[in-house]
Amino acid sequence: MADSGARTAAAPADASMPLFYSRPEALNPGRHGFLGLTARSDFSFARSAHAIPVVASEMPAAMRSYPIVFIGTGKAPVIITGVRQGENLFVDADGRWTAPHYVPAYVRRYPFILAEDPTTAGRLALCVDRASERVVDQSVAPPREDKIAPFFNGAEPAEATKQALAFCNQFQIDFRATREMVEKIDAHGLFSPRQSKVTLEGGEVLNLTDFQVIDEEAFNKLSDEAFLDLRRSGALVLVYCHLASTNSWTSLVHQASLRKADGIRGG
Repeated sequence: MADSGARTAAAPADASMPLFYSRPEALNPGRHGFLGLTARSDFSFARSAHAIPVVASEMPAAMRSYPIVFIGTGKAPVIITGVRQGENLFVDADGRWTAPHYVPAYVRRYPFILAEDPTTAGRLALCVDRASERVVDQSVAPPREDKIAPFFNGAEPAEATKQALAFCNQFQIDFRATREMVEKIDAHGLFSPRQSKVTLEGGEVLNLTDFQVIDEEAFNKLSDEAFLDLRRSGALVLVYCHLASTNSWTSLVHQASLRKADGIRGG
């Protein structure tokens, strides 16, 4: 049996950039007044992401399809979407996300993101990734079936920009809340390094490494005071969703088998 390693860390090509983003620019009417966003749903940009960030508020939906683990020194929660580096089993060749599996908010947010405004210390600005194929120049874009939603109407933000700002603001709130929950869980010493061995149909064995989990045995041994501390912080939902998501390793293996079968039929 082949034994190959697959690491869970999911980093962009430029390690200084967030996953998926390569040319984020702060939106302003002077520079981006001629740009717009195509309405088509295309997740091709996520095709090589085998681990994607997730926030606590979406874990009840995400845990049904994906294992949830924690990576890096900050123990950031991610969903596992592939068993090999550079392979997302839930995005097909046409850029469609496999139904009925949950599409994480981090993916739905793209190509927008909140980033620090270099002109104002401590302030976040709405940015768009100019490298995204969905960002088009309305003045030169050829006619196509996709509708184009403008970023600006004159000097004022258009509806697409308003919706993107609202979504990114909520994601930022959820991200901060999740980070606080993780810090609270970590303070109680509940994280433990782990690796998982996945056996695919045909006998191929993959070792998934470099991630952490919440130690269920240690969690069950918490004092009443410590348990109440986690409950007051809201972190229990994160703990329970993570533990329940371990059942989704089976779903991940099934998805890998479907992808392999599709490849055989396609060949």
